[in-house]
Amino acid sequence: MTEYENGKKRKVRNKHQLKAQFLSQRYLISCFCCCFFVLLFFLSSDRISTLSVRSDSLRPSLRVPALSVLSSMDSIHRSFHGGVKFPELRVDDRVQFPDHLLLILSSKIGRGDEKNLVCVYRGVKEETLVLPSISSDEFDEFRSIVRCPNAPLNYSSSVDLRFRGDLAKKRQRQSSRVHNWEKIGYEAVVDGDTVVVFVKGLTRRPHKESDPSYYKCQFEIGDSDEKEVTQALAAAQEVVRCVSPESLKLNPEMMFRVSVIHIDPRGRTTPALPSVARLYGSDLIEKSVVHNKHELCVCTMLWNQAPFLREWIMYHSWLGVERWFIYDNNSDDGIQDEIELLSSENYNVSRHVWPWIKTQEAGFSHCAVRAKEECNWVGFFDVDEFYYFPTHRSQGLPSKNALKSLVSNYTSWDLVGEIRTECHSYGPSGLTSVPSQGVTVGYTCRQANPERHKSIIRPELLTSSLLNEVHHFQLKEGIGHMSLVESVAVVNHYKYQVWETFKAKFYRRVATYVVDWQENQNQGSKDRAPGLGTEAIEPPDWKRRFCEVWDTGLKDLVLSNFADQVTGYLLWQRQQQQE
Repeated sequence: MTEYENGKKRKVRNKHQLKAQFLSQRYLISCFCCCFFVLLFFLSSDRISTLSVRSDSLRPSLRVPALSVLSSMDSIHRSFHGGVKFPELRVDDRVQFPDHLLLILSSKIGRGDEKNLVCVYRGVKEETLVLPSISSDEFDEFRSIVRCPNAPLNYSSSVDLRFRGDLAKKRQRQSSRVHNWEKIGYEAVVDGDTVVVFVKGLTRRPHKESDPSYYKCQFEIGDSDEKEVTQALAAAQEVVRCVSPESLKLNPEMMFRVSVIHIDPRGRTTPALPSVARLYGSDLIEKSVVHNKHELCVCTMLWNQAPFLREWIMYHSWLGVERWFIYDNNSDDGIQDEIELLSSENYNVSRHVWPWIKTQEAGFSHCAVRAKEECNWVGFFDVDEFYYFPTHRSQGLPSKNALKSLVSNYTSWDLVGEIRTECHSYGPSGLTSVPSQGVTVGYTCRQANPERHKSIIRPELLTSSLLNEVHHFQLKEGIGHMSLVESVAVVNHYKYQVWETFKAKFYRRVATYVVDWQENQNQGSKDRAPGLGTEAIEPPDWKRRFCEVWDTGLKDLVLSNFADQVTGYLLWQRQQQQE
């Protein structure tokens, strides 16, 4: 046989071997892919075991799958396809709340990345458990927050954070600090040449000022051991106001951790409380003078009120409100999207993330400081409360801009620092489902007598302690308030709505000194619904309760001014208008 023929046979033989090898590789890859997707199917179904972490009997149990195996497969999958580089997640602080763990990061999380975050727990034997995060958010200009389920039994609360798929990668051990929510400095804000610090665990006296000589503020500069201490000027409830330190003014590029020191009556000084409150030297840079302040702004604190926000803002903007400060207390109902949509429609609304539970008074004090630079008057009322002017309606006077005109009449009165308006509480009005046209049209039966009041205040006329009782602030000496009669103005408080909406009040009250309804205390308080106990069980006659007077005044006003003449839809009925 010639050399040529031998070479030809070798080529044919090699060709068959290569073809067999290629088919074998294709077969192996196909098998791997099939097995991989079958495994993913089983892991994503209810066939795998899950952990159920409950924070409250009223909220749906948080069903969180143990992701260790799934994440490992995800990591293998990423490695097989070339791998992905994940950004570093540095956890600076952790705050332990009763129903979750708050992680504070020293960097921002990209929008959309929050869905891929997982919480990493370490057991007593160094075993690792991975659970999905509950939610995440921007916190301030530089930091982000992530909420994790509380650590299961035998696992540490010193939780770390990872991106899903990055679990196999070893990271340098981060700060292990876990702070107790009952004893911590949690916010700080610059107010002129002073700093206002918000702290839990020191000033426990509700609705009373404390002696400021018992308190000092400590400012830690960056990550160094350098500290500066200044004297408190005022203190009340969870607020301590101190002199601004020189180091804050001299280091505009630096970050400062702010805390509070307590001095007992014998002169003994306790260590500064742990703190997650931060200030930046740039906060002290002199702000440009606002020559044309908004005449009327509104501040509120809320939790999961996105479906009701649109009606409330559109209606009160029509009454003359120009600026909105929304303090979001851990909502998970898409409120950021709703606020962005309202902003795109030229409503001046900003959202301030306020993750601190049961701190409504402190949040309002914080907002009063922020709003002082922009607003002449600031109203403090809830998303279920609507101002109404009966006299305008009965006499045929225009109600548009009525609230702004009202406060403007008192802007030149130097001795009036607050305008109070009484509230009428409305019941379910016979309804069993959420009214499609909104609360102002749906609920029309109320109790006969008014209860409590809401306030609109002049921020520069408040006391330096910022003391407030949610419904009103303490004013400087010599400054008084104006109480409006019912015929001029009233607040329709849609307090007792259909049970589906109302039962959320059992989850948690936002005010500091109001007992949660699940606790068997103060059951005769006006804050509680009369006749209800400590469990969210709907009474058989709920839809007929709290109905003594049928009052359609605001409903008639809304239908005549906000309804489309062709479709009949109201301005805030976005969903129906798009159908």
